[in-house]
Amino acid sequence: MKTLSRRQFVWAATAAAALSSHSFAQSSYPTRPITLVHGFGAGGNADVVARLIGRKLQDALGQPVVVEIKSGAGGAIASDHAAKAAPDGYTLVLLTGAHTVSAALRSNLPYDAVKDFSFISTVSSFPFVVAVRANHPAKNLKELLDSAKKQQISFSSVGIGSTQHMVGELLAASAGVPLLHVPYRGGGAPIQAVLGGEVDMLCDTLTVATPHIQAGKLRALAVTSAKPWPATPDIPTVSTTLPDFEVRSWLGLAAPAGTPEAVVQRLNTEVRKALESADVQKALGQVGSMASPSSPSEMQKMVQSEIGRWSGVIKQRGIKVD
Repeated sequence: MKTLSRRQFVWAATAAAALSSHSFAQSSYPTRPITLVHGFGAGGNADVVARLIGRKLQDALGQPVVVEIKSGAGGAIASDHAAKAAPDGYTLVLLTGAHTVSAALRSNLPYDAVKDFSFISTVSSFPFVVAVRANHPAKNLKELLDSAKKQQISFSSVGIGSTQHMVGELLAASAGVPLLHVPYRGGGAPIQAVLGGEVDMLCDTLTVATPHIQAGKLRALAVTSAKPWPATPDIPTVSTTLPDFEVRSWLGLAAPAGTPEAVVQRLNTEVRKALESADVQKALGQVGSMASPSSPSEMQKMVQSEIGRWSGVIKQRGIKVD
């Protein structure tokens, strides 16, 4: 019988322990309730999707999944909470596109937007819609951007550094026009400012804008997806006016860095199964989103890419947070 060297013995023991740990995590997780946090208000896109995915995970894993809202700072409070939680798979966070904007804009975040997370899977993606009040002189996006070369055109958002703000700035940079950003303190104020004629346009989610478009109060000029969006096939894309323009924001599931690989893979598998179900796809469609699963590594690369993209827009437009 061949005798193992000390190095071979240590390697074999380590491999066996890792395999045992992997098998144990797969078979035993979870044994208690899971908390899923997000950083936005009740009833919004993040909340709807968190509860939708939470219910599916609860059914699949056999343990309660409790959705907990930790709103504020564009989602950074929830991200910070998750980054500092125990990496055991019992604290998850639903991240949004704002996660990458905050990382690009704020140098003093108490966490690293990439290194402090174990990414699980993207969940959904959605475009923004560029809209003006129904009686605005601009009948299409080209007319609006052309008028911005001659007179001041303003746009509202839910605050400096919000994804809506970044979309407006990217639109201005891509068109080479000086759009004026007018930030509000979230809620319905940005859209009311457009409806009331205080500002000219907004770049917001279909969830927010569609009821006003259907009521004839807003005129949709374009969506920011590369191709017409399934939920709004009659609205042209920004890219028909500004070639190659595309913005699709996203929602995705993550855990604290260091969460066991077996747990991450188990959650990725269950999220993918959930996103394949007809009821989840229908529910996402109702809030203007599309199921967009990914591998953990694909989600991490996307987050890194988006941070780089928004960093470029912020630098070009000279955006700063007071």
